Amino acid sequence: MKEFMEKKSGFTAIIGRPNVGKSTLMNQLIGQKIAITSKKPQTTRNRIQTVYTDERGQIVFLDTPGIHKAKNKLGEYMVQVANRALREVDVILWLVEPSDYIGPGDRHIAEQLESVQVPVILVINKVDTIQKEEALLVIDAYRKLHDFDEIIPVSALKGDNTQDVVDSIYQYLPEGPLFYDEDTVTDQPVRQIVAEVIREKSLHALDEEIPHGIAVVIDTMKKRKGKKLVDIEATIICEKASHKGIIIGKQGAMLKKIGTNARYEIEQMLEQKVNLKLWVKIQKNWRDSDFLMKNFGYEKKDV
Repeated sequence: MKEFMEKKSGFTAIIGRPNVGKSTLMNQLIGQKIAITSKKPQTTRNRIQTVYTDERGQIVFLDTPGIHKAKNKLGEYMVQVANRALREVDVILWLVEPSDYIGPGDRHIAEQLESVQVPVILVINKVDTIQKEEALLVIDAYRKLHDFDEIIPVSALKGDNTQDVVDSIYQYLPEGPLFYDEDTVTDQPVRQIVAEVIREKSLHALDEEIPHGIAVVIDTMKKRKGKKLVDIEATIICEKASHKGIIIGKQGAMLKKIGTNARYEIEQMLEQKVNLKLWVKIQKNWRDSDFLMKNFGYEKKDV
């Protein structure tokens, strides 16, 4: 008999249409917030990598942008990032909403999965919002769409059945050494996480149309000498002068709200006080400029 159990380790992509709860599920599985969440689509733009480690081994999660029909260069970038993830992982988690109506968006994803050679686990999210009988109809509808290795109903928000997801992933991972140290939870640079927190607070505070056209750039981030205080200056980039006015708000009220909410969360994350200054600048059509996209952290080489 073996004296120790061989560790398992591998990569798992979380895919799905925009706004089905991918980032919420990943944050729940990891046990802390890494990916930003919002009810607005296109929240996740880059492929965020997080790490789950326990006594069995290690799961590296890739939280991909929602797979959708691209309308600009940023949209094309996001779809390419998501599609590339399908070719690089050991397991795929496909997250869907609890409806037995399967729209063109999910049918498009099912087509993408036809050429995939790895196990696919269907995760039906938000099952706390429907009756058990309805859940069975949803399972039946999706079962006809693809030959899934497993189907798991969950509530990512409440954490219901999310441990079942982890257990299932481990069944399909290969044996091998850990990719990261046991205490690693993400490979994201701190500056990028800070920028994403500011963007999340902007998403929460602003109207529907504006958030799609904003990016956040960290201009400076320095620890103040001799003090447990970090000075951060960041710029919110928008596409129109009218958007700039809305982001700043009457007498600066909206920008102050975004800053206050972001500062609180950044302080919790960094475990020290933060002096946050926000600016707003206009860059017309940045989502269709390769140069500006690269400037705002969306790397072509990542696609």
